[in-house]
This record gives sequence, structure tokens and C-alpha cells, in this order.
Amino acid sequence: MDSFSDYILEEKELSAKMEITYYLSKKTRIFFDKSVIFKTELARLFLDYSRIQVDKNFVLTACLLCNCKKVDNAQDIDKIHSYAKEGAQYLKEIGFDKRFCKVCEEVNRYSNSNPRERESDILELVDQFGGMLLDRPERIGFKPDEALVLLEHRNLKDQYNRYLNTFLQFVNFIEKIQINETVNMTALRRLVKMYNETEELTKFIQKVIYEYEPTIDKLIAEQNAEISEEMFHELEGANRPLFSEKTTQKIMSHIHDDPKIGANIE
Repeated sequence: MDSFSDYILEEKELSAKMEITYYLSKKTRIFFDKSVIFKTELARLFLDYSRIQVDKNFVLTACLLCNCKKVDNAQDIDKIHSYAKEGAQYLKEIGFDKRFCKVCEEVNRYSNSNPRERESDILELVDQFGGMLLDRPERIGFKPDEALVLLEHRNLKDQYNRYLNTFLQFVNFIEKIQINETVNMTALRRLVKMYNETEELTKFIQKVIYEYEPTIDKLIAEQNAEISEEMFHELEGANRPLFSEKTTQKIMSHIHDDPKIGANIE
């Protein structure tokens, strides 16, 4: 019989992965709430944008499970420092291999695991940035531009994350995408609004999968098409002759006919 790890990794549909994790959380009481879905959607968008050479299925599965031993109590410092490592140990117990568990452990840096895996740097970015966008009991969520500054100049100030610059570019790109509703809003603001307005976890999953994803994917495709069209015209303009063919022939004829110049042209 396949292990749970085989079961969820072999499932390629993200919505099905979310459902599997939801039922696992109900049975085992692992941590799984709306913030997990929110950060996983950020990871999906980032991977689609960046096309980083990693296994997307692997990364999104890790996003759903890396915080499995997290606690809601932000005052429990010991638990904050240990939950990622405890989560990795738990994932090993239910059948995940050593590398998958290591990637999940490295969602933060408290275990001092080194060298870090490429996938871990992706988890770290979406976990920290996504968390800053959401309200907490002690503060309201930051705006995306504020969260980016904190991510780069506070959270990762003395740390190396190989995908940080690419992530900054991604956020700047996605912030230009406007979703038309009663009032226009950016794609990230819309996702945060859905998060805040949808209390029930299963309904939030449904809204992300069946409402948000089709809309944002369509808008991104349109944005990319516009960018490609602009680039095509720029290249077309760059390769266009300075003068028309007729003008060029006239100039060259005069040059050849000039005895002072023509003699020097082969």
C-alpha cells in the first residue's frame, strides 16, 4: 500500500492536494488554515511567473505541509523556533523522504540547516511575504510595497536567498495586474480581500481555485501578451533600416558617383 506521501505527491491537481491536506488536518490536527492556502497560491503564481527550474508539484506540496506543526500563539517563542523542525520529523514519520523533509524544515532558519535547498528559498519567500500581508492580532497586514521593504531590508538583511531579486520582480509585476470589480484593485489586494471576507476554510479554497485562479491567470496571460507585443515592435523598430530602400539607393549612387569618395569604395 502506498504511503500518504506517495498519495499526495502523485496527485497533480492543486485543488485535490488541498482537499487531501484538509482531511489530513481534520484527522491528525496538524496546522492547516486559510493562510496556508494563501501562501500556496502565492507560490503557484511565483513559480508560473519565474519558471524556476524546480519541480512545481514538489514545491506546492511542501507549501501545504511545511507549517504542519505551527501554532497560532505568537508569544510561544520556543515553539516558533522549533515548529519547522518538528514538522519535518512528523512528515518523515508519515512517509516523506529525507530531502522533502529538509526542504520543509528550511521554511525558516531556526534549525540552522545548511546548505539550504533551492525549494526552501521559495518557501521562505512566500511564507514571510505572505504572512506580512495578512492581519494578525497584534497588527494589521502590510501593503505589498511595505512588505517587500521589510522582507529585503529586515527579515533577510543578513541572509542569502537565491530567489529574492526574482521575487521582488514578481511582486512588482503582479501589482500591476488590476482586477475589475466595483472598485479596481490589484491582484494581491484582491487575494487579501478574499482571505479577510471568507471565514470558512473550505469556502476560501473554493474561491481561490474556482474564482481567483481563472481570473488572475487570464489577466497575466493578457499582460504577457501585451509585453510580448511591445517587445516585438521594439525589436522590429531596432532592425528597421534608418532610411527607406529608395533613399538608401539614392545615397549610395551619389557616393559612388563622387570621384573623391567612389574611388575608395570597393
